[in-house]
Amino acid sequence: MTYADPLNDPFTGSGARWMDGRAALVTGAGQQGALPGVGYAVARVLAGHGARVAVLDRDPEAAARTVKLIDRDGGEAMAVLADVTDDRQVADAVSAVRERLGGLDAVVNNVAAGDPDGVFDVTPDRFAALMTVNLTSAWQVMRHTVPLLPRGGAIVNISSVTVAARGPGMVYSVAKAGLENLTDGAAATLGPRGIRVNCVRVGMIWGSFAAANLPEEHREPRREATGLRTEGTAWDVAQAALFLLSDRARWISGHTLTVDGGPSGATPVAAPSTPLP
Repeated sequence: MTYADPLNDPFTGSGARWMDGRAALVTGAGQQGALPGVGYAVARVLAGHGARVAVLDRDPEAAARTVKLIDRDGGEAMAVLADVTDDRQVADAVSAVRERLGGLDAVVNNVAAGDPDGVFDVTPDRFAALMTVNLTSAWQVMRHTVPLLPRGGAIVNISSVTVAARGPGMVYSVAKAGLENLTDGAAATLGPRGIRVNCVRVGMIWGSFAAANLPEEHREPRREATGLRTEGTAWDVAQAALFLLSDRARWISGHTLTVDGGPSGATPVAAPSTPLP
């Protein structure tokens, strides 16, 4: 498939809308730069399928850009400003969403930050901060949004293929492994209430995060490291999240779906550090 415009979902208008009448919250959904981030792409795809989307981000300008593009295409969105590492801000953000949208049917936990230092090389403060942004924040968002979710509601957590990487341990990978375990536990806990919880494990896509933190010459080796020898984008992740949030996945819960272009046996090029919120 050719992506004529990297900031537009290539499947928009291709068929039935899977999220009509539903409300969704996507964290880290503000748009930065010329390429899509995962949260941005998920928000755009859900809106394109009829969802009213709460675009949560700590950067008001980034959130506003996403909302503007959703509005431009005839969707409905609201910007919600919050630092998801702060439980009080999460609670206030969820209250604002409930007041505006009346409730929630779907939640996507996308916020993350990394550090290339080994698990025993980081300071205790850095370790705690990385665990908070990559794991605790998702638990906080789920804790506050679960009371709003009806039977048939769904949660998707965004993980990374680095959880399965062999080599020097990184706190990011440890936290993402915890997130996948949290997904399993939440699915078992919320299953009797009819709420599904799944995870998307993201491969070495090329999007706003990679472009901002890696030199261009890393792009081709990352593409070659996939089994399909094609470059993944945030839209590929967003389509997987859409499926897991929709009724098409009504009997899927506690599952981690890997979106990485398939195994090749090659070692992928990892992304370097990004600043914490």
